[in-house]
Amino acid sequence: MQYVLLVVLVAIIVYFIVSRLMQRRYLKTLSEEEFRNGYRKAQLIDVREPDEFKGGHILGARNIPMSQIKMRLAEIRKDKPVYLYDQNGARSARTAALLKKKGYQDLNQLKGGFKKWTGKIKKG
Repeated sequence: MQYVLLVVLVAIIVYFIVSRLMQRRYLKTLSEEEFRNGYRKAQLIDVREPDEFKGGHILGARNIPMSQIKMRLAEIRKDKPVYLYDQNGARSARTAALLKKKGYQDLNQLKGGFKKWTGKIKKG
């Protein structure tokens, strides 16, 4: 029984390591400075829910919640870089994985998410 649990645990760990390494191949995690330098020439998308977005967001961001991304793909161009952020980075990484499967190439996320952002924000 312990052997089976150990094998399952090792398999889970290997899966997470491999998926993390694959993510690095298509998703760039940018420092705030790198993010700030590039997002004006890109599509800046906040993948948090609308109530989070209204509480404060990066100036110029569009709100396309992760929960709606599949239905709203037509709003995101494939020929321009996509800059994603959420509260801490987890949802933007999952959104990037979905966008990659749909053929998007230049995918970027803000390291640490909105909670680490020190630049201009807009409320409402």
